[in-house]
Amino acid sequence: MLSNKLSGYLGFATKAGRLQTGYNTCLSLIEKRRVRLLIVAEDSSMNTVKKMSQKCRTNGTDVRIFGTKKELSGITGRGESSVFAITDSNFASVIRQEIDRIQSEREVF
Repeated sequence: MLSNKLSGYLGFATKAGRLQTGYNTCLSLIEKRRVRLLIVAEDSSMNTVKKMSQKCRTNGTDVRIFGTKKELSGITGRGESSVFAITDSNFASVIRQEIDRIQSEREVF
């Protein structure tokens, strides 16, 4: 479940043109070292999670496995996708903190 705060941050990043979606687009941006945070949907295929995680490790990009395709795609207003790249360091920082906060709360309960 996405928080209102996280939904707002992702919406702002989308409107500012700092959020890109799609496997090939995100892969290209990672290789160009433009991605500050990569979000992969929890219901993505294991192959997608594995390949994106490996590519991020190789290029020093932060990655988070979070949310569902439907939840994340609903915020962006684009077609359903499983991979989301944040290209702005400020957006990446606040979104990363919010995801980490939500995940730590899930672990407590």
